[in-house]
Amino acid sequence: MSWITGGVLGTAWFSRVVDAGMGMPKVADVAKPEWAAANASFPRVSVIVPARDEEGTIADVLRGLLALDYPNYEVLAVDDRSTDKTGERMDEVAATASAVGRLKILHIAELPERWLGKTHGMWTAGQQATGDWLLFTDADVFFRPDTLRRTLAYAESERADHLVVFPTLVMKSPGERMMIAFFQTLFAFGHRPWKVSDPKAKDHMGVGAFNLIRRQAYEKVGTYQALRMEVLDDMKLGKVVKNAGLAQRVVFGEGLLSIHWAKGAFGVINNFTKNFFAVMSFQWWRTVATAVALLFLNLGPFVGVWFASGWSRAGYLVALLSMFAIYAGMSLRTKIAPYYFLLHPVSTLLFNYALLRSMVVTLRDGGVTWRGTKYPLEELRKGLV
Repeated sequence: MSWITGGVLGTAWFSRVVDAGMGMPKVADVAKPEWAAANASFPRVSVIVPARDEEGTIADVLRGLLALDYPNYEVLAVDDRSTDKTGERMDEVAATASAVGRLKILHIAELPERWLGKTHGMWTAGQQATGDWLLFTDADVFFRPDTLRRTLAYAESERADHLVVFPTLVMKSPGERMMIAFFQTLFAFGHRPWKVSDPKAKDHMGVGAFNLIRRQAYEKVGTYQALRMEVLDDMKLGKVVKNAGLAQRVVFGEGLLSIHWAKGAFGVINNFTKNFFAVMSFQWWRTVATAVALLFLNLGPFVGVWFASGWSRAGYLVALLSMFAIYAGMSLRTKIAPYYFLLHPVSTLLFNYALLRSMVVTLRDGGVTWRGTKYPLEELRKGLV
């Protein structure tokens, strides 16, 4: 029995690392020199930034967006019922000389029924946007000045309808690196970015830090009104775009946009608490089954190689080596050293804790509470795409 289990784990991890090793090099990197001089027609872009209680970062984020070297764009910043000084900070930036004719502030005082605050904010801004392209980003993402120029040149050359750029994650503690390394390992196992551009594949992508979509495509998929109650609005935007048969692309862009996603390991877990039960479509049985599968897949190789004997260890060793290869590959693009592989069992347990905690908290509270607003579970389930 041990050698069968090891064989299953070894095959699962080895097949995925081979697939990733062959596929990831096909994903373009718009940070490379050739995209710096690429010609673009400079279509108009509307950058949409929803924010709630982001007084600590919003001013710097907006100033960074106003410093973009792209000649034809506007910024629409949405103050979504903030209880701090986010709206004031936005207005202060809008009053500066560099913001005139470029930055527009939208203040939302009330949230309509059956809307999430973020999706409503993005939809509201989209209604007033004048761009041929809409770029949805977050209020804690920092852009390098050449980001729009490079990404639009790529999107236009590829005739894309939707472009996703992986952000550079700023990690300031070992706990953050450990949890993000695990998350990216699972991402490499469960998603195939290199298949997103394949119209025959179901793989899709969306990232809150950088979802760039052509206006015609945005309207074709029903705008954010179709995603009004989606907690995972970024990924679901990618899903509806792909389901509509539109051209989707995913690229790397090292250093073009950066974000400090969470503080410490438990900061990452708190962020996961909002999202994970939504990933499981708010189904408890699916959540429990996923937790068991994750333990088997991620702890199984470590346990098996310790307790198995003789040749029955081979499959577990293949799984561990394949897992390490993923960590080594990640280290080429992130500041996560390959030796974080040794903490994989710890991050597995913490990740499972976050998954189950998300389920328990959501069921206990009868919904998701985020940034001071509670969204009923019944409405969230009805709004799933």
